[in-house]
Amino acid sequence: MPDLQFTFKRQLKYLLYIMAIYVLGWGFTSYQAIFAGLLLGTAISTFNVWLLMKKSQQVGASAAGGKPSRSIGSASRYAAAILAAIIAMKYPQYFNIYTTVLGLVTANVVIVIDYFIHKSNVNNGEER
Repeated sequence: MPDLQFTFKRQLKYLLYIMAIYVLGWGFTSYQAIFAGLLLGTAISTFNVWLLMKKSQQVGASAAGGKPSRSIGSASRYAAAILAAIIAMKYPQYFNIYTTVLGLVTANVVIVIDYFIHKSNVNNGEER
């Protein structure tokens, strides 16, 4: 599973850059609630991707050892997303609910874009 860790670290780097842009937007614009919502959603989304990577490693290790495996933790990822939405709805003066939901999708968009970039690099003969 080292390739999974390498992919996660690459995607984490992109997500941290995006969150840094959100922090700058929160600090230097008058749209604090919008950028705080994006930051909250993206942080939870990043946590969900990390959790999925860890659970995938556990399932892979169980399968390699011939042991039965547990689930990949969908309920905990759903709970984290619901928690982000509850926080945004409870504190609308600090977090915009729409941008929080948009932030929850950010990691998935980064994963898809990273996949296509990596696939085109592999097809061109560049491995990493």
